[in-house]
Amino acid sequence: MHAVLDTSVLVAGLRSKGGASFQILQAIRTGDIRIAVSVALVLEYESVLRRPGLIPHFTNRDIEKIVDGLCLLADHQQVFFAWRPFLSDPDDDLVLELAVAASASFIITHNTSDFRGSESMGVLAITPGKAFNLIRS
Repeated sequence: MHAVLDTSVLVAGLRSKGGASFQILQAIRTGDIRIAVSVALVLEYESVLRRPGLIPHFTNRDIEKIVDGLCLLADHQQVFFAWRPFLSDPDDDLVLELAVAASASFIITHNTSDFRGSESMGVLAITPGKAFNLIRS
C-alpha cells in the first residue's frame, strides 16, 4: 500500500499502543505500508508533535528520532503544483497535494470527512482501521 500519513494518525499512534494507528506505524516500519513525505508535511509533523503535553513522555530528541525514522522509511516527494484551495483546511490541502504528486492511492486519516472530494483526484481517504484491514487481507 502506498499512502500519505495524516498527522492525526501519527499522533494517535504515538499516544497509544492499543489502536489501529499504532498498527499503521508498525506496518510502515515493516514495509507493509510505504508512505510519502514532503518537506511541508515533515515540518507539520514536527510542529504538531512538539505541542506541549500532546504526546507525554516524549522529549524533543525523541520526536526528532521518530520523524527522522519516518523520513528514512518514506519516499521523498517534491510537490510542484498546488491545488489550493481544494479542501476546507490548507493543512489538509498540503496532504492531498502530496498524495497526488506521489501517486499515492490513500491518505490514512482519522478525519476522512476533511478529505471529501479527494477521490476525484484519485486518492481515497481511509481510516487507520480500514488501512490495517486492507494490508491484512
